[in-house]
Amino acid sequence: MPIHSKPNYWILETDSTAYSLGVNSHGLLTHAYWGKRLPSQNDYPETPVMVNWESFNNAAHLTPEEYPAYTGMKYVEPDILVTFPDGVRDLVLHFEDAELQAGEKPELHVHLRDDHYPVQLTLHYRVHEAQDLIERWVSIHNLGGDPVMIERIFSALWHLPPGQDYFLSHLTGNWNDEMHLRRELLTYGSKILESRRLTTSHQHNSWFVIDHGNVDEDHGEVWFGVLAWSGNWKLTAEVTDYAATRLHQGLNDWDFAWRLNQGETFTTPSSLAGYTPDGFSSASQKLHDYAREHVLPHGKMLNKVLYNSWEATFFFVEEESQARLAEMAASIGVELFVVDDGWFHKRDNDWTGLGDWWPDEEKFPHGLAPLIQKVNSLGMDFGLWIEPEMVNPDSDLYRAYPDWVIHFPTRQRSEGRNQLILNLARQNVRDYLIEKIDHLLSEYNIRFIKWDMNRHVSEPGFMDSPGDPREIWVRYVQGVYSVWRELARRHPEVVWQSCSGGGGRADFGILQLADQIWVSDNTDAIARLSIQEGFSRVFPANTMEAWVTDAGKDILPLSFRFHASMCGVLGIGGNLMLWSPDDIAEAAKWIDTYKDIRHIIQLGDLYRLRCVSHDNCPAIQYVSKDQAESVLFAFRTYMPEPYRLSPIYLRGLIPEAMYNVEGCATPRTGAAWMHDGLQIDLNNFQSTLRLIKRVE
Repeated sequence: MPIHSKPNYWILETDSTAYSLGVNSHGLLTHAYWGKRLPSQNDYPETPVMVNWESFNNAAHLTPEEYPAYTGMKYVEPDILVTFPDGVRDLVLHFEDAELQAGEKPELHVHLRDDHYPVQLTLHYRVHEAQDLIERWVSIHNLGGDPVMIERIFSALWHLPPGQDYFLSHLTGNWNDEMHLRRELLTYGSKILESRRLTTSHQHNSWFVIDHGNVDEDHGEVWFGVLAWSGNWKLTAEVTDYAATRLHQGLNDWDFAWRLNQGETFTTPSSLAGYTPDGFSSASQKLHDYAREHVLPHGKMLNKVLYNSWEATFFFVEEESQARLAEMAASIGVELFVVDDGWFHKRDNDWTGLGDWWPDEEKFPHGLAPLIQKVNSLGMDFGLWIEPEMVNPDSDLYRAYPDWVIHFPTRQRSEGRNQLILNLARQNVRDYLIEKIDHLLSEYNIRFIKWDMNRHVSEPGFMDSPGDPREIWVRYVQGVYSVWRELARRHPEVVWQSCSGGGGRADFGILQLADQIWVSDNTDAIARLSIQEGFSRVFPANTMEAWVTDAGKDILPLSFRFHASMCGVLGIGGNLMLWSPDDIAEAAKWIDTYKDIRHIIQLGDLYRLRCVSHDNCPAIQYVSKDQAESVLFAFRTYMPEPYRLSPIYLRGLIPEAMYNVEGCATPRTGAAWMHDGLQIDLNNFQSTLRLIKRVE
């Protein structure tokens, strides 16, 4: 079992790493170690014991507690804040007991209890051995008769080895410009990243990497993690006045409160974190493997090449035009045909129809069945776009139930994209959506759903909440999860895609329900290289939907646009009716090529050989798990002449094995390709795809 127990001391070991904690002589649950796995259990350090040495900083303030509460003379960030019925805001937690749970995913549960009030806290730890990840979450139990108000409850506090400088890497952006890498030195004080938008957000992602500043893609120690949550979140990277670096991660406490009644339990989302001595690529690969092994609903399923009709027809969706597009899509090898916005009741523009989820009677007088039968007869599955969390004021649903939206009753309701947000914290709203979408999926042969969300929250009122109105931030997300979960239970064959105006809901929480993420509404291939690189730091390629569109066609050849999109789950979004016969033939060739190599791309290990954040000539490599096959993509955006590209040093090959690289005359050993490199010359706005195969 990977969890070892000594008296009041626990060691959590993965294949390569270890994490330890214990109760020190002062009775505090204390962090002891996180890093490389050591040969013996006796090698791990004892829990630290701090002493008072002056009146302003006592031992409690200096101790690296595993999960500090707001109490006493501690001035570091607490991970939990509560208010008791008598107004006391001090939570004094003492170790009660611990239990180990064996199984496929071993767990440690450590119970803490307040020394006066009937409140118990349980710290949960789960070990994912093969991916070198520790999963943590917290539950709080009200064992008494009076309600307790929770005002902050984080999922985990991650301690870094003390006394060193650290750099924080994170992802920032905006709508149409997501997932850009930022890296900065942590200095004394707190660095806060967060979302206050009801979703994960385009602005920040709840992923982090911590390093010493001397790390690259292949070498150096990094500590990394994610939060499995799709709503408001917060990450606080804190460097204390005694050079202790700590990272808090969990639900955002901004405008948050939760009334915990008698006998109730509140449980946080999971925080997952790991350590590797092998640089940024290794950290990404461990998260990718974890997602494919333990998170995605359909696991290692190969996702199909799709066509989405949005850019061809926009809101002017009707049976005849969609059928023509379906014929063209089938002719180039598309496997999944998706009808986007505009198909449902009175949906002629973005002012009307959201909430009325049945086919428009004028556009589809016989329903969707004839179109779906046509698509299926062409050998393709059928998919549909929906935006269930939203409602237009001009809709039958809103006219019938105007109070179903998130709002304050005394304030004007702000519209974004001419729509309001349905309050999925309400059971009747969830029941309505389940009924309507279940009817669609039951009546029609739909195998793919693109679930969109095209605005962020305003006026976050929930005046008839069963608890505090500020519980809406959590109850809403729980409501979204419950709708998806119930629909997936009823229709397990359907593949779901998470979209929120692009990458506004990209996280390990939604990936428990969705197999794909629509990364950005920006489909320009050059812009996507940067966006997709940031995405790859967190998520595997089989979750990344990427379209070939007409964006940038005056500069970028179709091959460049295909190569960029082939780095994930290939999709086509351009207007096929405007493509030339040569374009159609070339598209069919690239789609056929992609089908031959997608198992390597979607399920293999990814290496960022040259990062677009540092180089206008990025290169990306995917290697199959058995290291027998590999795919290399290289791009050149714009560099003034004369310019000669530097060699590309491959990764992930077996050093002593022989490999052929497409376009090269003779095979060489993996060691030669990795250390001597591969020279590829490209002109501006050119790209190449090279297949790499082991010689038997």
